[in-house]
Amino acid sequence: MSIQPPATVLVVEDEAFLLFAIADDLREAGFGVLEASNADQAIRLLETHEDIGILFTDIDMPGSMDGLRLSAAVRDRWPPVKIIITSGKQQPARDAMPNGGVFLPKPYAPAAVAATIHGLLG
Repeated sequence: MSIQPPATVLVVEDEAFLLFAIADDLREAGFGVLEASNADQAIRLLETHEDIGILFTDIDMPGSMDGLRLSAAVRDRWPPVKIIITSGKQQPARDAMPNGGVFLPKPYAPAAVAATIHGLLG
């Protein structure tokens, strides 16, 4: 019986301290983590890493698209990827969220993020 490695989490956050902090917390919780500071970097990582199972993205980011547009693109191109969206500035309308997406308001507790990921992968 082989042990399934944990799904890789792609964290997309333009604030470097927050990106480092949650990526570190998720690694400590046993997840593989990839980091991106904008949607363009996130798309490049998704195109080259087939093991990404979770997208954890902030809404407000510079670049070609915000977190909601990124999550819509991920839902279209990588339907199996589970999506968690976060923001300290806005709560997206239900119809703006991708199918099956979960919203976590900032500030979030790292344990709540890990529990949400476990729930989605459950």
